[in-house]
Amino acid sequence: MWPSTSSGCRVRFEGSGETLCVGVRSPTATKHRFFAVGDRSYRGQPNRMLSLNKSEGQKDMTRPLDGITVVSLEHAIAAPFCTRQLADLGARVIKIERPGVGDFARAYDTRVRGQSSHFVWTNRSKESLTLDLKNPDAMAVLSSLLQSADVLVQNLAPGAAARMGLSFEALSPKHPKLIVCDISGYGEDGPYRDKKAYDLLIQSEAGLLSVTGTPDAPSKSGNSMADIAAGMYAYTNILSALLLRGKTGVGSYIDVSMLEALAEWMGYPLYYAFEGAAPPPRTGASHSSIYPYGPFAVGDGGTVMLGLQNEREWKVFCEVVLGDAALCSDVRFCTNALRNANRAELQQLILAVFAVMSTVEVEARLDQAQIANARMNNMAGVWAHPQLKARERWQQVGSPGGHIPALLPPGRNNRYDYRMDPVPAVGEHTDAILRELGLDDAAVQALRDSQAI
Repeated sequence: MWPSTSSGCRVRFEGSGETLCVGVRSPTATKHRFFAVGDRSYRGQPNRMLSLNKSEGQKDMTRPLDGITVVSLEHAIAAPFCTRQLADLGARVIKIERPGVGDFARAYDTRVRGQSSHFVWTNRSKESLTLDLKNPDAMAVLSSLLQSADVLVQNLAPGAAARMGLSFEALSPKHPKLIVCDISGYGEDGPYRDKKAYDLLIQSEAGLLSVTGTPDAPSKSGNSMADIAAGMYAYTNILSALLLRGKTGVGSYIDVSMLEALAEWMGYPLYYAFEGAAPPPRTGASHSSIYPYGPFAVGDGGTVMLGLQNEREWKVFCEVVLGDAALCSDVRFCTNALRNANRAELQQLILAVFAVMSTVEVEARLDQAQIANARMNNMAGVWAHPQLKARERWQQVGSPGGHIPALLPPGRNNRYDYRMDPVPAVGEHTDAILRELGLDDAAVQALRDSQAI
């Protein structure tokens, strides 16, 4: 049911077959507006609405990747994270899943209204098509899809795509404009080419574990850093390939290695250990070479994160925050190298001052001194973060388990809004895509009978 309105309008988008309905509760009550695209209705703030009057300088809804079709043989995180970001920019992403069970990441957990936390994060705004790629009839469907695709992404086991005839060498002669992106643990060649790879294993190979944790124990990152790094480089490489195709008229082959992606992010510790020098020590949540920079306990039981970057900040930190101007010139602490070497002594001095203060009082002094600081939030704190709320970064999206909140992608653009469509159920779009390819009811049923879909 639409809310009752005293004014409103309907606009049909040319070529999309979709109708936008906008209703305002009353001529004066414009705080909340309601809009619908197709059969989905949404509620939002006026400054997030689709523009109906471009002459007023508002956004239109032309997105950078409108009209681009991506077919993805994907599972887990790296490839789905890449393609979700392409979907954010307007690309049509057709996600190929196993019939029945789908992407195995769907079963990682059931934390989000019965759905996996990994899956809902990386798979909104996609269409789910189930195909058993070991079935020749399913491969025929995939071949038909590739006739009009712009990009093929895959992160299957090493060599699997090539064995199915889906290598760039096999596809490019038939589809010269097609961009093919392979994501793997170690790349298409080299001695590690055929090794299976998971995020934690790549964190280990890339040296991340060696510089993360405490002196007593290395630790993995709390998030899938190798997968995220590979997904980001796949995403940016595909954007570059699309730009290049616009100049040359031909597609590209992109070979993304998880190891190389994460090794790039390890640039600082690699150069710190240049030519056999000692690597950065594991220092928990503190910086390994800048001090004070990290967490400090406060008298009320809280923890404040703070960071100093230069000698000017060290001087004002001593004067305003610690109330001890003489400490600034103490020969144990008068340079960052000395502070780092004598961090245990300096830590005790800082903790002694903070022990008689509350978190709010410490933060106030740090802010007064213009020293960078933060609270150590848990996940509940991030969900409720006032800055994210103030900037309206949360938006509701649909999912098989009901509507869930989702963060808008980083980076607001004054020309378009990101696509924020539902997370698909397994095979939700199979029938519609097959009919789009020209298959009638009998042909679809035959595919179902042969267990191709």
